[in-house]
Amino acid sequence: MINRELIRIKVVQLTYAYYQNGSKNIDTAEKELLFSLSKAYDLYNYLLALIVGITHESRRHLEVAQARAEREGTQQPSQKFAYNRFALQLEENRMLNDFLEAQKKNWDQENPEFLKKMYLQITESQIYKEYMESSEDSYELDRELWRKLYRTLIQNNDELDTLLEEQSLYWNDDKTVVDTFVLKTIKRFEEKNQSHQELLPEYDSEEDKEYARKLFRATIMNADQYQRYMSDASRNWDFDRLAYMDIVIMQIAIAEMLTFPTIPINVTINEYVEMAKVYSTPRSAGYINGMLDAIARHLIDNRVLVKHIDDKH
Repeated sequence: MINRELIRIKVVQLTYAYYQNGSKNIDTAEKELLFSLSKAYDLYNYLLALIVGITHESRRHLEVAQARAEREGTQQPSQKFAYNRFALQLEENRMLNDFLEAQKKNWDQENPEFLKKMYLQITESQIYKEYMESSEDSYELDRELWRKLYRTLIQNNDELDTLLEEQSLYWNDDKTVVDTFVLKTIKRFEEKNQSHQELLPEYDSEEDKEYARKLFRATIMNADQYQRYMSDASRNWDFDRLAYMDIVIMQIAIAEMLTFPTIPINVTINEYVEMAKVYSTPRSAGYINGMLDAIARHLIDNRVLVKHIDDKH
């Protein structure tokens, strides 16, 4: 699950914190980086568990409605949502339950009021109403319901964002990326796999974990050299007026260019320009794009960097 996009974000955050906090212990900082990445995986599991928590809330409402119908002699309410087959499969998922047990996490106990609000929002939505009115009855329809509900009511939910930030400072910037992994997981579920359906692994590969370590260490240990490259290549730029975050972002981009020969220069530049749009000033993206292009060409001309740069960049 933890891919290079998320790793780059975390390396930017932890490198900035490394300098801001005056830390000089790179081993401790590296452990903090890996711990921060592991917390993103915790968030992935916790958001999947939210679907289970909402389902539990729906059953509590169903039990009340069933008791009322029996008491009044009216038609029994539909169990279609409360016993949605995808939600049932997720509820029984072994990997998810192992996580919840190990982390002692439980939406029902920790955030019952939020579950009530989410359940009511869902039942008032057009997505829910169309699902309940549909004559179709299939696992695929049940799974698609939750994919739609997640995208519509969970993915962009300010109250949920605040709740998550209160639980972990590490989750402050993670949810946008993690949401994409949750939606990918929902789409991958198959009924035949039952409780053995595999969730995404913590890392896509061991190479990505090593990429995180190497990128962070190269950034810190070669900082002086990388900043000299910036200065040498910026004679026509107002280097002294750069925001400090801009310097950090470019320092990491240079580390990636020089440390990972298989990653194209243009991919590196594009990734860190996009990051500047989120983490730095409004003018930073254009500035960093020009600077990194100039730095890459300077390093190639001086045979420090043996890569090709696409002139269409």
